[in-house]
Amino acid sequence: METTLATFENDVIATSMLTPVLVDFWAPWCGPCKTLGPMLEKFEAEAGGAWKLVKVNVDENQELAGHFQVRSIPHVVAFADGRPVNQFTGVLPEGQLRAFLDQLVPQGADAERRNAHNAWATGNRAEAIDLIKAALTLDPGYDDARMDLIEWLIAERRYDEAKDEDKLLSPKTTQGIDARYNALKTELDAADLPPADALYAAVEKNPDDLEARFALANRLIAGREYGGALEHLLAIVERDRAFMDDVGRKTMLSVFELAANQPDLVSHWRRRLSAAMN
Repeated sequence: METTLATFENDVIATSMLTPVLVDFWAPWCGPCKTLGPMLEKFEAEAGGAWKLVKVNVDENQELAGHFQVRSIPHVVAFADGRPVNQFTGVLPEGQLRAFLDQLVPQGADAERRNAHNAWATGNRAEAIDLIKAALTLDPGYDDARMDLIEWLIAERRYDEAKDEDKLLSPKTTQGIDARYNALKTELDAADLPPADALYAAVEKNPDDLEARFALANRLIAGREYGGALEHLLAIVERDRAFMDDVGRKTMLSVFELAANQPDLVSHWRRRLSAAMN
């Protein structure tokens, strides 16, 4: 497949979220490119869909070549999960090229995790959960995969199962400063709070009841109503920075992580938080 600046986002970035993509920067006049290109095409056919090959003609796509700082060709950049992860320039011997490709294609627990993400992205949630559990069977200490499972169980409102998985995470994750874990724990803890109606009533009765306001924010987090949660958390910051050791600001940072796929929302509340801090 040939790609251009206009189609690169879909052909490479989006595709690599599901399957690793190898981008071959080449030109028709380049002798070494005529050696490497057929090798890559052969290995892609042998891979049976485990990765995809995309080609960029540098003469026709100088802006793309400049963005990736391509100074000599052939130049190959490997993409996975939407970002470049490895690269090389020139023609590698066949053995080295196979080794490069072997590193690109996930194996074992990594392969199961990628399959799980593919299933989740296409709406096959039950299959995704089964696959991520298979990854954890292969590697019980794979905390990133276990956090995937916790996140998906929360999304399915299977809170008791998510809490059981939380207990199996390593201390390195639970006692550190892992932003993703802190965000998930905030969402998981919120599942045990009183109904939102009772908390709204308490805050309306006394806007300075920061305990009720914080509980309401966490209840909204559990329902993934991030905008409402951030409004109440900011109110805590504005009223009392010292409340529960600055929990308003800290929880806002966790919500920013949870709402990472809503950049406009996060940007808006980051600005509001910054203004409140100054």
